[in-house]
Amino acid sequence: MHHAISDDALDQLFRAARTQNAWQNKPVSQTLLHALYDLMRMGPTSANCSPARLVFITTVEGRERIKPFLAPNNVAKVMQAPVTVIIGHDLEFYEKLPQLFPHSDARSWFLGNEKLIQSTAFRNGTLQGAYLIMAARAVGLDCGPMSGFDNDGVDKAFFSGSAVKSNFICALGYGDPIAVFPRSPRLTFDEACQII
Repeated sequence: MHHAISDDALDQLFRAARTQNAWQNKPVSQTLLHALYDLMRMGPTSANCSPARLVFITTVEGRERIKPFLAPNNVAKVMQAPVTVIIGHDLEFYEKLPQLFPHSDARSWFLGNEKLIQSTAFRNGTLQGAYLIMAARAVGLDCGPMSGFDNDGVDKAFFSGSAVKSNFICALGYGDPIAVFPRSPRLTFDEACQII
């Protein structure tokens, strides 16, 4: 039997959670990154295709490698963050379908269908990126997701020789509340939703 999670949990995941712009000088353990991924990977994707591929940047060398591709307003956020993860999607995700969706020949659905491959990889990789944010919050991390970077440059620097394409990046760590912006408005139910 399922029950709603507590208000404290809802606050941590949604209501009190904020996009971070600055970071405390506090490390994030590899154990915590593994725990985050173990939660993220449980989120649903179509045919369990799981196209997300992640690069966790945790070193000075890694930050210097991504730095040239960042929009100017994102440089400090990434250089200060203890971890920045590149969320990419594998355009050859279907090769893993015999392992991930063994009860059907799902691989054959995609072979030669570039439009379906592209849309499936992007959509489900984006979903998994959102799961990553929620998983990070669930394990006690703060997040600073960003799309201000040169995707082609990042792909060449981090995914060269593979079929992986970057989608967005997300700084992870323990945020400095002094740099959090006032919360922006959200659309009301009536502005964004219909019930038919």
